[in-house]
Amino acid sequence: MEQAPKHNTKSMQNANETSIYKLLIAGVLVCLVGVYLRFAMDSMILSLVSWIILFIGTFICFKAVFKILGS
Repeated sequence: MEQAPKHNTKSMQNANETSIYKLLIAGVLVCLVGVYLRFAMDSMILSLVSWIILFIGTFICFKAVFKILGS
């Protein structure tokens, strides 16, 4: 007798929430803006701002991934 797959557990339902994936997409878009600004112009201030935006986007992506892993 075969066991039924356990795809309906609480952790799987939490990991499949659309809000987590929306957060991940938002983080990727913020990272893309940071990368674009990094190569758009050659200015010290713009370069610094683009690195800050890139790290904010990376933090958002890590937050989403750890929400998935913490489920």
